[in-house]
Amino acid sequence: MAQLTVNARISPVAGMDVLSRDEVTRLRDASQGGLHTLLQRCALAVLVSGENTNDDPRSIFERYPEFDIQVLQQDRGVKLELKNAPARAFVEGRIIRGINELLFAVVRDIAYVATQMDAGRFHLDTSHGITHAVFEILRNARVLKSNTDPNLVVCWGGHSINRTEYKYTKLVGYDLGLRGLDICTGCGPGAMKGPMKGATIAHDKQRQRTKRYIGITEPGIIAAESPNPIVNQLVIMPDIEKRLEAFVRLGHGIIVFPGGVGTAEEILYLLGILLHPLNANVPFPLVFAGPAESAAYFEQIDAFLRLALGDEVAQRYRIVIDNPLETAKVVHRGIEKVREYRIESQDAFFFNWALHIELPFQQPFKPTHANMAALNLRREQPKHLLAADLRRAFSGIVAGNVKEEGMRAIAEQGPFLIDGDPEIMRALDKMLASFVEQQRMKLPGTAYVPCYRVKT
Repeated sequence: MAQLTVNARISPVAGMDVLSRDEVTRLRDASQGGLHTLLQRCALAVLVSGENTNDDPRSIFERYPEFDIQVLQQDRGVKLELKNAPARAFVEGRIIRGINELLFAVVRDIAYVATQMDAGRFHLDTSHGITHAVFEILRNARVLKSNTDPNLVVCWGGHSINRTEYKYTKLVGYDLGLRGLDICTGCGPGAMKGPMKGATIAHDKQRQRTKRYIGITEPGIIAAESPNPIVNQLVIMPDIEKRLEAFVRLGHGIIVFPGGVGTAEEILYLLGILLHPLNANVPFPLVFAGPAESAAYFEQIDAFLRLALGDEVAQRYRIVIDNPLETAKVVHRGIEKVREYRIESQDAFFFNWALHIELPFQQPFKPTHANMAALNLRREQPKHLLAADLRRAFSGIVAGNVKEEGMRAIAEQGPFLIDGDPEIMRALDKMLASFVEQQRMKLPGTAYVPCYRVKT
């Protein structure tokens, strides 16, 4: 079905660093690392914010096959030339201001990362170097806020949640906002949008002038999870591993709402880090929260974590069901402890340097059939390393579900094979089956065909 489109040339409404002629050329030239294709994909995802209704990242390009974007360097600064852009992004001939800001954030991040990598300024072969790369990208995006007490809550959860769960995330967001807490999510719909929506009302009630709704995404997922309309600061990290590290370095506490495999991946990433002996004394509030009907979901998550990683893992999180106020209070008290710890250890409020993250949690994992089959999902290794490989298994399923490269691999070679400790595999298979039954793998109304096979 043909879509209404417009052509436009737009200027940034907020301050943006001037790009060099070389940066502009690189963004326009598809032959140099595919940067132009990457720019097209991310820009179109921003332009269809609130419009994408399925998990297939290819669908938006099918609806707007003639879309193109060019970066123009002019005497007065950078402009973007849009051709055949979605008309819904414009009102009375003018692009919506929030979409304008996010479009230029896309250009900023893609240009910066490419420039720094080619200049050799990111040393991505060491843990220390990767952490500094994450810091530099966040600093360039201007989301590191100095001279401010810790107040940023990261909210994880599924984009495919039911109406009751979505309303619950708004209630929690409201109680967080009343306490002056800002929100950071993966920037998409569902549990990523609800907390921001609730917080906006609370922030206005408290007459809070500066309100941060930070969305952190990555190129492989943005087309399937376009930024929701409330995001006012967007950051595009180069890959999922740097995206996850950005969450835990930037945030002061995390709330996990019901979700699917992507949420399980996030949980295992964080718990794998917190289980490392060097992080034993680092305070990091982590709360699993949902309405009464989600109690069974979290019971299953809790049982799987205890089975795979031991009962002691439960000491690093708290489950709060059907109590938005208590959820907000627990996180607020936890962030106060974070503040005290950062003062005592002389660590920055705006970036968690003290958290020890090892290389297995930082190196990009390419979810090929061979790599998925080679994962070590057995207990004869340190628990934090088992958590790292379990995280990779879930990451592969996410790729097979909603990332273009992963979907293509599944179409060509069939489902990924996941093998490991028999007891863990049985529990994993049961949990994944429940995700499918509860429609947590795809948006409601979309038939799901498993992209994996668990060897039980």
